Amino acid sequence: MAVTQLDPPGGHGRPAAQPASASAALARCVAVEPAKFAAAHWGQTPLLSRADELPDPAGFTDLFSPGDADELLSRRGLRTPFLRIARDGELVPPVRWTGGGGAGAEIGDQVLDERVLEQYAAGATLVLQGLHRNWPPLIDFARDLGLALGQPLQVNAYLTPAGNQGFATHYDTHDVFVLQVDGRKHWRIHPPVLPDPLEKQPWGGRADEVAATAQGPAALDVVLAPGDALYLPRGWLHSAQAQESSSLHLTVGVRALTRYALVEELLALAVEDRRLRAGLPLGIDLSDPDAVEPELTETVEALRDWLLRVDPTALADRLRRRSWPAARPAPIRPLAQAAAIDTLDVDSRLTLRPGLRWQLVPEAADRVALRLFDRTVSLPAECEPAVRALLTGAVGRVGDLPGLPDDADRLVLARRLLREAVVVPG
Repeated sequence: MAVTQLDPPGGHGRPAAQPASASAALARCVAVEPAKFAAAHWGQTPLLSRADELPDPAGFTDLFSPGDADELLSRRGLRTPFLRIARDGELVPPVRWTGGGGAGAEIGDQVLDERVLEQYAAGATLVLQGLHRNWPPLIDFARDLGLALGQPLQVNAYLTPAGNQGFATHYDTHDVFVLQVDGRKHWRIHPPVLPDPLEKQPWGGRADEVAATAQGPAALDVVLAPGDALYLPRGWLHSAQAQESSSLHLTVGVRALTRYALVEELLALAVEDRRLRAGLPLGIDLSDPDAVEPELTETVEALRDWLLRVDPTALADRLRRRSWPAARPAPIRPLAQAAAIDTLDVDSRLTLRPGLRWQLVPEAADRVALRLFDRTVSLPAECEPAVRALLTGAVGRVGDLPGLPDDADRLVLARRLLREAVVVPG
């Protein structure tokens, strides 16, 4: 069944206009206008932005600081894999810095602060991972920057002792923003040995090429100071060494979908085509190119015919289910949310959960489906005007929800949306 788009003017579950905080988050990372960044740098070339070119002279310590790192490492019961430790270009096995946490917390993969001190004092780099999930300022910043870029993000922090280097020259399979928080770090950037690598094409498979290229002249040789930012497209080689004091920087990884993702989803849809499901001839010698050639020709022809018939709606639905779970919306407070349900009345005000992507589509003659990042909520079709008005911000007060016969129905719908964590008290 074709999808009738009932979303807000922004379309496909995205708001019509980005919040100001999204634009501000991107402005903290790049010293050029968004249009210029998109046209001249995104996925193409590195961009160095000095602190005095960026809008916040205080740098990035409001997002994360050395004191915050100590808090996580010592008082938060941190567990693997939220910490990695690297020394001399190799990862230090977790068994050397994890253990049980004492009475009532015996589980054995907890970070031990004494062992972390031992590793760090010996020159190891500490990598705090997944900070977009467990450090409040970075949860909000990652959500805002993700809205500005339209891509899911991850945030790690790298703490390197003075004069040390955690990792050898390598490339990442995702774009990154490097935000220098504290200390200074010397970066050497070289062009890709494999442009636009996929996640299944890590640098280790091309270690010799990477090492050889790293011996040549750098495309960018720069020391980052506090407040500086550096954008690197995926595939660009880089290494970084702390200078006269310890260094702390944030790496924001952008997990963007690629055209190859479209290819993967198209092939997944191709199971519907009988010609492409057909078996190969009995007894075919798969090592003989002459025997394989006619089958290849027939398969390519069948695939071409199939691609010309693909329903874009079906492809978009698969891409939605693949991409939306990668970017979680803003956290909710379960106890406060439950209290809001209990005290809800017609004068209560509600708003869309920040960062939540959604889509309203017909489900049946008398039902409408509200698609979310992790599930689909089925509702009576008469609820569609009220849901749309609430989620687009056209209405905030429960008693003003349109299309429903009375306040009792409005309260039932509002409680359902609160319980499903679609809306929050506003």
